[in-house]
Amino acid sequence: MNKELMKNILTILLTASLLAPAMAQSGNPEPSPIAEGPYQATLDSFKQYRCPEWFRDAKFGIWSHWGPQAVPGADGWYARNMYIEGSPTYKSHLAKYGHPSKFGYKDIIPLWKAEKFDPDALMGLYKKAGARYFVSVGVHHDNFDLWDSSRIHKWNSVNMGPKKDIVALWQVAAKKQGLRFGLSEHLGYSFTYLQTSHGADKEGALAGVPYDGEDPAFKDLYLWKADPETDPDPVSKGMGWTRDKCFHALWFDRIKDLIDLHQPDLLYCDARSLKFDETGMRLLAHYYNSNIRKNGGALDAVYNLKWDKPGWVFDMERGLQTEIRAEPWQTCTTNGDWFYNPSHWRGWKKPGRVIQTLCDIVSKNGNLLLNVVQYPDGSLPPESQELLGELAVWMPINGEAIFETRPWKTFGESPATANATVKSDLFNEDHLKFTPEDIRFTQTKDGKTLYAIALGAPTGAVKIKTLAGEKIGSISLLGSDAKIDWKQEADALVIQPPAKWPSQHAVAFKIQMTHPEK
Repeated sequence: MNKELMKNILTILLTASLLAPAMAQSGNPEPSPIAEGPYQATLDSFKQYRCPEWFRDAKFGIWSHWGPQAVPGADGWYARNMYIEGSPTYKSHLAKYGHPSKFGYKDIIPLWKAEKFDPDALMGLYKKAGARYFVSVGVHHDNFDLWDSSRIHKWNSVNMGPKKDIVALWQVAAKKQGLRFGLSEHLGYSFTYLQTSHGADKEGALAGVPYDGEDPAFKDLYLWKADPETDPDPVSKGMGWTRDKCFHALWFDRIKDLIDLHQPDLLYCDARSLKFDETGMRLLAHYYNSNIRKNGGALDAVYNLKWDKPGWVFDMERGLQTEIRAEPWQTCTTNGDWFYNPSHWRGWKKPGRVIQTLCDIVSKNGNLLLNVVQYPDGSLPPESQELLGELAVWMPINGEAIFETRPWKTFGESPATANATVKSDLFNEDHLKFTPEDIRFTQTKDGKTLYAIALGAPTGAVKIKTLAGEKIGSISLLGSDAKIDWKQEADALVIQPPAKWPSQHAVAFKIQMTHPEK
């Protein structure tokens, strides 16, 4: 038997074992091997992790949170909510496409053509906007892969929809621009996410008629119906974990395949804990050990997890810190809905808000990962174009105060009554308000230069109370040749405004200290 035939047989057997629902009843499939190295599948082992310098220097990344769920333009959780009878998404789907027993999510996928997708042009825009790393979705909760996962899973963007390896195209484009490349995986929630597809209407002319998720021909997309003993109430559980061991094995092998094929510098895991206990720990150990082998013995990888523990880089989805965090961290957010949705209740983030948020995060030892919304065809809506254009103007002027910097001894100062009750938390970004009176500090890694960033164009003199007693040698304004007049009074450093501010969204003063803080 030749090697290629043997490989094909093994692939078929592996896929069948992973997808058979009966495996959930008969125990855990044999776990796939992981790369050898210093990391083991224990929480104690991950405590040796240290965030790499490239991530601490990068500060700003752009995310392509994109896929078939962008097609309807209606809901970031479309593949789940379209099967919830009476929901706005269900009603929209019914009106636009028909009943989900006949026209289901499987029929949305071919409508995602990505016909205007130009990764090189987009990556050029992202670099001009200041991005130092780029992240592509690998797979979202809809169980549709954006890479060539055909060895394990046929529902991917090479076989269907765009018929392109979206991840590979993004990775090549990022490399051309010199950006670090990351991937995000959201597969762990897919089992419970897609349980709605196994239901049926309770009322109306088609009451009791199963949705297309119950069709055995599509069980590799919609997965299988939950066992009541393993998952007693999976639909109401919503985004919880399943205890189905077969799905755990499927998740592991799919994400391991993504890691092995693309060796990302960053892997974002959409979860508030390591997925599926030991299975998740084995995957993380494999990722770290693989990266060490790739980099000649040094760990250069970042793993994002929304769990505040040592062993990875803590990610705060739509969240903000109120103080400097000792270890590097990241906020992930989006300039609109997570997928294209012109009617999203949050609306679109304005460029000024994004810039202010970036400055605030960096002053507190964090990075900003920003999803820039794309149309289903791969091009950019006007709101995304405006944002990138404004960033491309602001970054060359003020980037010196952002990139390769470190926090100062305090993050900054705000008006006395502002943000007094705001606490560090996920999904907290809308609670923190910014004005030109808000000052944020960063410093060079050698501690010789301090930057004071006003979060807006001040309307008069800039007063910085924190710097009243500091030893200051000189002050200049980034992006301006104007002489800056300043003096230290008893209670504040007072800086007189120039005739014209070089930026509107935030302005940065470069301060040389005569005795810099170490």
